[in-house]
Amino acid sequence: MHNLMSFKTAACAIAASCVLASGALADTSCKSQADAKNLHGAAQTSFMGKCEKDAKAKCDSDAKAKGLHGAAATSFTTKCVKDATGA
Repeated sequence: MHNLMSFKTAACAIAASCVLASGALADTSCKSQADAKNLHGAAQTSFMGKCEKDAKAKCDSDAKAKGLHGAAATSFTTKCVKDATGA
């Protein structure tokens, strides 16, 4: 019973943080930044690669700070990177 409560609490926390993160990152995604800088070709590819790498590092750090482990951390990080990159 205790594990089920912990899972529900974690799921609610993930859902709430994803909603908040998606609104906060909407204007600053890697894609929107590349578009604003009018990047194309190799410059865009390079920028997007670095931006995605930086986003993954930040999302991994955020997951760790939230105390997420296993599938919850993977799910959070995947969604966080997707939102951050605009993919």
